[in-house]
Amino acid sequence: MSDFITVAKVGAIPAGEGQPFNVNGRMVAVFNTPEGYLAIDDFCPHMGASLAGGCVEDGVVMCPWHAWGFQLCDGAWLDNPKIKVDCFEVRVEGDEIQVKVVKPEE
Repeated sequence: MSDFITVAKVGAIPAGEGQPFNVNGRMVAVFNTPEGYLAIDDFCPHMGASLAGGCVEDGVVMCPWHAWGFQLCDGAWLDNPKIKVDCFEVRVEGDEIQVKVVKPEE
């Protein structure tokens, strides 16, 4: 399935913060940023911490366990941009925040 899935209502995620959501069997961290809502994989590739709980500043989320920084725009790790977490398309329809996660078999 490749449709957008509603994860929350606009305003449910505080500005400058993220929240984790299960979208099509995948944990996704959705962030409320000045640029709009952005979504990346929720799990840090280092030790598996939830990135949704990390501190967000200047378009970067810092892993709450070991401070690995990931750009929210493209998922790139600040220390080595060749390493990335997946990013997901987000849209707002009315008052709903929706995320699109394509399942691997598609």
